[in-house]
Amino acid sequence: MKPSIPKGTRDFGPIETARRNYIFDTIRKGFRLFGYTPIETPAMENLSTLMGKYGEEGDKLLFRILNSGDYLKDVSSEELLQKDSLALTPKISEKGLRYDLTVPFARFVVQNRNDIQLPFKRCQIQPVWRADRPQKGRYREFFQCDADIVGSDSLWNEVELLSLIDEVFKNLKIRVAIKLNNRKILTGIAELIGESNRITDITVAIDKIEKIGVEKVCDELLSKNIPQEAVDKLLPILQLTGSNSDKLSQLAEVLKDSETGLKGVEELKWVVQRFDALGHSSLLDVDVSLARGLNYYTGTIIEVKALDVQIGSITGGGRYDNLTGVFGMPGLSGVGISFGADRIYDVLNQLDLYPASVTESVKVLFLNFGEDEAAEAMKLVKQLRENGVSAELYPDAVKLKKQMAYADALKVPYVAMIGETELKEGKLQLKNMSTGQQQSLSFNDFINDWGKNDI
Repeated sequence: MKPSIPKGTRDFGPIETARRNYIFDTIRKGFRLFGYTPIETPAMENLSTLMGKYGEEGDKLLFRILNSGDYLKDVSSEELLQKDSLALTPKISEKGLRYDLTVPFARFVVQNRNDIQLPFKRCQIQPVWRADRPQKGRYREFFQCDADIVGSDSLWNEVELLSLIDEVFKNLKIRVAIKLNNRKILTGIAELIGESNRITDITVAIDKIEKIGVEKVCDELLSKNIPQEAVDKLLPILQLTGSNSDKLSQLAEVLKDSETGLKGVEELKWVVQRFDALGHSSLLDVDVSLARGLNYYTGTIIEVKALDVQIGSITGGGRYDNLTGVFGMPGLSGVGISFGADRIYDVLNQLDLYPASVTESVKVLFLNFGEDEAAEAMKLVKQLRENGVSAELYPDAVKLKKQMAYADALKVPYVAMIGETELKEGKLQLKNMSTGQQQSLSFNDFINDWGKNDI
């Protein structure tokens, strides 16, 4: 049987892994620059930690792990015959793979409340799993790169996160649009159309506008028994046009009778003005249809789209005032973002934005001419490595054609050759694989000059 991997997962070879590490390193550099502290949490969490935090649709996408040993020991024959998976699951599965990094982070904060300093700025780069339908840009296993601040209500945290997003994508050379909304605005809109108790149904539906279009969103709202009159009131609000300032002014007028809605408009206006005042490379877009469909957002909502590639959001996040409350620690506000490394990887691949050095594994390869020559070459390899230069010796004294083909395949920029004559003279031949230029250098000159004169 031919081996395979599960749908929605991927293998990454040396080049792909080097490219992904470039993304992770760029994001980590941003995290360090903005003062975030790294943590890690387990791949699996108790289902009691995960369930109910992502809404009904999110709960369906949790990968559940069967209990170890005899996982059917607490299940009766009658229950098995009924084939009720919803009733059986709690008895056979107590753990699940994490769906995101935010809920495990909230659990971490509560468990370690006495050991962390508030406000706590944390970053985390780890894989997550979702039992989603695989498609372009959507995987069942993927990495998230999160930055969160908990223990502060200040909107400066939102401005900081927007600045972090701008910094990272500027360094990755990806042109992006940062879309912004506020959950309070959505609540105000729900109040305005007379459906304040249906906020979850409304946000889950309108969050799909970009994917399925306005008409199908209307159909979904109607299918959830939201009256046609309410839908008719909603649509013009979701299709506001003009500058960010224009949209915010129109929203303030539309939501003038909603205290919650107006507070959301004021918060969003404050964040937009402060971020604009700092200057930024990214396009900033107030988007009232942005909902992200996650129940725990209570304030600012953030989503980032690549401008030059058709793909889903490549970063998202927002403020969650009540998340730690479900773990027994109420009143702790937080705000965070998550970079979607796998989608960023796809964008960089399509636009070919990687620096040439990213896939360069070895700077100089010493060819193998025999035992004595290899022994001398290995001494030079060691010296180069001590100077921080990646180098290696081809392990076998095979035909030079094969060794050079190896260097070509790995795109090694320099090849060093120590043959019998060179060994006697204490010299080597150094070939630039890009230009074909070759020069003779003494061992000492080679080591001393490396990196100084761009040999």
